Amino acid sequence: MSKGVAITGMGIISAIGNNVAENYQSLIDGKKGISRISKIQTIHKDDIMVGEISLSNSELEKELGLDSNNNYSRTALLGVIAAKEAVKNAAITNISAYKTGLISSTSVGGMDMTERYYYDYLTNPENQKYIDGHHAGDSTQKIAQQLGIDQSLVTTISTACSSAANAIMLGARLIKSGQLDRVVVGGTDCLSKFTINGFKTLMILSDTYSTPFDENRKGLNLGEAAAFLVLESDTVVKTENKTVLGYVKGYGNANDAFHQTASSDNGDGATLAMEKALKVAGLKPENIDYINAHGTATGNNDLSEGRAIIRVFGDNHVPDFSSTKAYTGHTLAAAGAIEAVFSVLALQNDVIYPNLNFKTQMKEFDITPELQLKKKSLQTVLSNSLGFGGNCSTVIFSKQQ
Repeated sequence: MSKGVAITGMGIISAIGNNVAENYQSLIDGKKGISRISKIQTIHKDDIMVGEISLSNSELEKELGLDSNNNYSRTALLGVIAAKEAVKNAAITNISAYKTGLISSTSVGGMDMTERYYYDYLTNPENQKYIDGHHAGDSTQKIAQQLGIDQSLVTTISTACSSAANAIMLGARLIKSGQLDRVVVGGTDCLSKFTINGFKTLMILSDTYSTPFDENRKGLNLGEAAAFLVLESDTVVKTENKTVLGYVKGYGNANDAFHQTASSDNGDGATLAMEKALKVAGLKPENIDYINAHGTATGNNDLSEGRAIIRVFGDNHVPDFSSTKAYTGHTLAAAGAIEAVFSVLALQNDVIYPNLNFKTQMKEFDITPELQLKKKSLQTVLSNSLGFGGNCSTVIFSKQQ
């Protein structure tokens, strides 16, 4: 059986909390972070609902001790907050003591500042500093600088909604291969008009609370968030006598190349990703106790993912499953890391989160998500992050190595 890679630290900021403890409390209290748009000036502000983080950019800058002349995008601010919490949670006092890397993911990058100052760039030199923060790698570099690992392996992944899951997978592989002793992995994305307009053209945004796996689902709620995990090798864990929160046991990535913005109706990519993850972990479907589903509440995703789950586990053997996106919104590139933190918290506390807002069973199959907070002894959790039709990823988390 494959040995797992230890998770020794976690950090998160989302619409339901500014740290790990607040997020967990919201999960068990059934507290949604979804509301009408309040922080972005957009013509769609009354048309859709989103998961906004309560803190303003100024408040985030103050928390990080940044001077007023900084050029941090909101994506970078959120990422630094979460990554610092993860490193602190891992009790790391000397980041340079071991070969340490950073793999961060994002889809929107610094677009929030670009769209704010776009028409001002040529005439106002004061705001030209944000041009450097536009590209996706800028938030990664700023996180690395804040953590003190900018001279190590630092890279950015952007594979749509599976980005952070791919960051976790790459980090685990780098540790297993001995190229790194420790790696901070995760993702960060803020809300922006660019993102809202893009998903609006796909016609998959809901004007009310999202309803994952419901027959009458209307679409997703976008959300902003950041989350990071610290992965460490056996050597570091043993030498430092580290507390282990869980293990990255298996992972799978599959490109089904079905459509640029849609998964195949039969869930080919998700099926392949889950099967690969089980194979890497050396586990059988019956070893999975809970599935933290991708569950975006779009017509395509929930049908495709539901069919894939049935293909892998069988009609009568599907484990408890639920989507947590009704809490936070769909946080895009950060989603895989957000739900990785939620999965590890589920393992630590032996709890399955309810699939909020569900009312009507889907007609295409009989499987139903967990609707109430449920206490259950958990050993292994499978977390799906399905990035459109071209990049599907799944990560398995376990209490045991």
